Amino acid sequence: MSTEPLPIAPASPEVIEIERALTRITYLSTRARQHDRLMALAGVPLDRAAVALLRQVADSEPLRPGELAQRLGVEASHVTRTVQQLQKSGYVTRVPDPDDGRAQRIQLTAAGREAIDRVRDAGARGMQLALAEWSPEELRQLSALFHRMVDDFLTHAIDDDSEQSAGERTGGAA
Repeated sequence: MSTEPLPIAPASPEVIEIERALTRITYLSTRARQHDRLMALAGVPLDRAAVALLRQVADSEPLRPGELAQRLGVEASHVTRTVQQLQKSGYVTRVPDPDDGRAQRIQLTAAGREAIDRVRDAGARGMQLALAEWSPEELRQLSALFHRMVDDFLTHAIDDDSEQSAGERTGGAA
């Protein structure tokens, strides 16, 4: 299967600056030192993979491990190891899948809910400090624009998946 680049116009200067800003934000938020500081503030001894998994489970119904892997963009074996670690620590439990008695779903325990709430609270307090000089209107605008951008990214990603699937079905590029 060939992956030909999409025929689009060159990025505008505004889009280039947005991409640069997002790259900087991603770098700052994924640094190991930043994660360690956030965990210390939250009083939660979890690695980045465990926090990502807890956030995903907290934001949805209980999920099968395969669904978690897909949503996190990682291999199923990675999720299995992380779930085992979180289960041993008392943050998640396995519950029967109501749609398939042979399968299990991952669900937060009370300790897991408390842990992710503490992580989110510590993150929000840090963000509050960083954005303290912003007006409530600027914060509302930024929030609305971020949500719109994420929604548009998701819409585009779905379109990419559909085009790829169509190309695979026809044996060529879509």
